[in-house]
Amino acid sequence: MTNQQLIIYTDGAARGNPGRGGYGVVLIWGKVRKELSQGYRMTTNNRMELLAVIVALEALTKEGLSITIYTDSQYVVNSVEKGWLWNWIKIGFKDKKNRDLWERFIPLYKKQRIKFQWVKGHATNPENNRCDELATAAADGGSLLIDEGYERGE
Repeated sequence: MTNQQLIIYTDGAARGNPGRGGYGVVLIWGKVRKELSQGYRMTTNNRMELLAVIVALEALTKEGLSITIYTDSQYVVNSVEKGWLWNWIKIGFKDKKNRDLWERFIPLYKKQRIKFQWVKGHATNPENNRCDELATAAADGGSLLIDEGYERGE
């Protein structure tokens, strides 16, 4: 099982940007599938896209996994795959948004072997579409949490 690939699909949504928001996650390990979602009362789309990835990685109990994360967020994919994030660290995130989330993401990222794969949103990928459904339902639902980083203005 150690060579098995963990597949993660993520999506974030915001009703208004900023506005009510949510994330949706689908984790697939062989025949095992798990879905996660949560809504927030005030946030942004980019924060929810990134938070979806963080929550997925926080749900893992093993380190050193080979993971492909599928997301329709060019913000998340490019920040990591094009190395922008590592430059933001060097400059202390000066004039960059979502520092609180990126700092939560970095140690999680370093524990795994992660490859990001961009997928077109609202297209033909059923798992990405499911994440979109989860994210928008969470944003539209009750039990909305406070996105403390956003509301503190970080």
